[in-house]
Amino acid sequence: MSKKIAIIGGGNLGTSIAEGLISSKFSKAADITITRRNINLLEGLRKKGVLVTSNNNEAVKKSEVVILAVKPFQVKEVVEGIRKNLSPGKHIVVSVITGVFIDDINGILKKAIPVFRAMPNTAIAIKESMTCLSSSKEASANQIEYVKSLFETVGKVVTIDEKLMDAATVLGACGTAYAMRYIRANIQGGIEIGFDSVTAALIAAQTVKGAAELLLQKGTHPEQEIDKVTTPKGCTIAGLNEMEHQGFSSSLIKGIATSYDKIIKG
Repeated sequence: MSKKIAIIGGGNLGTSIAEGLISSKFSKAADITITRRNINLLEGLRKKGVLVTSNNNEAVKKSEVVILAVKPFQVKEVVEGIRKNLSPGKHIVVSVITGVFIDDINGILKKAIPVFRAMPNTAIAIKESMTCLSSSKEASANQIEYVKSLFETVGKVVTIDEKLMDAATVLGACGTAYAMRYIRANIQGGIEIGFDSVTAALIAAQTVKGAAELLLQKGTHPEQEIDKVTTPKGCTIAGLNEMEHQGFSSSLIKGIATSYDKIIKG
């Protein structure tokens, strides 16, 4: 049985979730309500049949699942504002907010409502998200299965201990930007060696997509796939060695660690 869903916060991630749920046919557009102060920015979703409002409580009253997609500094105000309309036995709360723990939300709710914490990425809009998921002790097996299936329709899901959620944010959400930066550099290199920008972009993006699918479908380690294209005295190993001399792997690892420190320390 499909549930009515309220997305509180129609920013980039909130709208991506709505688009993914519709395109995957997990939800009908009319069963989704999304909120934002400036509702004119949600006109595209409104045209698809999504209910758009600036009133969070109106959205909650119409829903059974409430997805919190606001900024971390807005959590207390937003949850306190909708708390009176959240009912144990009716509602499930799913937070996709960086750095806000399930206990933080429970402390504001002061009600025995199942709370989930999910960290998808913006590829959810095209059903290719990587979502990490944790749940509170109030969640039943059926509720856990429902929330997991919700995110499985728009990508892949892994259930993790909540203490790893900040790390998951860096690897899975920030990781989209890291991958894009690599692709951008690849395009620039392609232009330097002779391709026009459109052709270079196509080759770079499809090559990265293919490389990722090799790992996902075959379950191999990256080095196994690297070995297949690094022939003795070949151009691939020459390029890889130069990248490593310039700090390619170490700079990426340092960047991931820096992003993680930023989340932890604020």
